[in-house]
Amino acid sequence: MKEWNGNKNSVAAMLGMRTVWHPEEREPNDFYSTDPKAVRALMNRLQVSRDTMIYECACGSGNLSKELESMGYNVLSTDLIDRGYGTSGVDFLKVQTIPDNCMILTNPPYKYTTEFIQHAMELQKQGGVSAFLLNISYLSGLARYRDVYQNGWLEKVLIFSNRVHCFKNDINTGHSSPVNYAWYIFRKGHQGSPVIEWLRV
Repeated sequence: MKEWNGNKNSVAAMLGMRTVWHPEEREPNDFYSTDPKAVRALMNRLQVSRDTMIYECACGSGNLSKELESMGYNVLSTDLIDRGYGTSGVDFLKVQTIPDNCMILTNPPYKYTTEFIQHAMELQKQGGVSAFLLNISYLSGLARYRDVYQNGWLEKVLIFSNRVHCFKNDINTGHSSPVNYAWYIFRKGHQGSPVIEWLRV
């Protein structure tokens, strides 16, 4: 009887571990729009005041921004690419200031995730909060620990107990996502280990 040696790609996908895609498989500008239910679950959990301005700095076609606005939030929406929503041509990594009492919130371009987090926290004043929707595998890695976590500003990791959908080119194929997502909540000045909790959409 021939032994089965496995297929690491299919196994990884089944377990939700596939985090690196071939370049030809990814959208060129990392445009993967997010199911708006993800941000509603986050804001309901955090109980963010309606007086807080939300800055969606990679707004894409506006999935998260529109949901936030429907909840009564004042939302500033920008993106480098024009996708018909918000202010286009804005490179978040070159933004110099943000309004007072402003929460930065986004599903960042995968290849610039670390830079987005670093820059967001540079812009935030003491106590300021930034929230990023990321693969739970982003918790691991020596470079990420050094560049993102070592200062202790990661306050919470809110893991989705069911799968959140992110749609390549904003096209909902109806297929289940192979990726396990979480909201990573950073608070400038926070010290200590992050709290891990679970969310459901």
